[in-house]
Formats: sequence, structure tokens, C-alpha cells
Amino acid sequence: MAEISRLPGPVADIWEWQLIGSCREADPDLFFHPEGERGPARRNRDAAAQAVCAGCPVIEQCRKHALKVREPYGVWGGLTEDDREAIYATERRRSLRIAS
Repeated sequence: MAEISRLPGPVADIWEWQLIGSCREADPDLFFHPEGERGPARRNRDAAAQAVCAGCPVIEQCRKHALKVREPYGVWGGLTEDDREAIYATERRRSLRIAS
């Protein structure tokens, strides 16, 4: 579940970028895997979603949002769940090095 405490308040301007996302014209199932999807099927679906993201005018806003609220599911801003987890792991390692 997304960490709701990280979400900004209900200000329409903050979310307006979502109205022009390329994903609005695509099938939402492309961005979220069905339960149990693994292997080539998942990689192919993720790649198709990332292709939609690649041409999106708001890819950076989407990516920043997903990372800020730690979106747990789906492809956001061209990043898969695994991509985001790798970024979080790198951030944790960096924080541990700085704290040491």
C-alpha cells in the first residue's frame, strides 16, 4: 500500500499533470500485473508499459510522484516495481554509508 502520509494535500494543481499522461489513452492493465504473472509475460507487459511512458510528456512528474509516495504496484514514470525497489535499496545503502 502506498504511504499516504507522503501524499501532498488535495490541491488540484498538484495532480494536474496526470491529466496529460500518455497512460490515460492506454489500457490500465498494461501498467499493473495480474496476480501470479511471472517471467517473459511480465517482462513483456512491463516493456510495453515502459514504451508508453517513454513518449510521455509528464514522465518526470510521474516518476517523482511514484518514488516520493513509494508506489508499491505498477509501472510509474517508466519505472517498474523492481526498478523502484532497486532505487530504494541504493538510497538505503547510501544513507547507511553517510550515517557511519
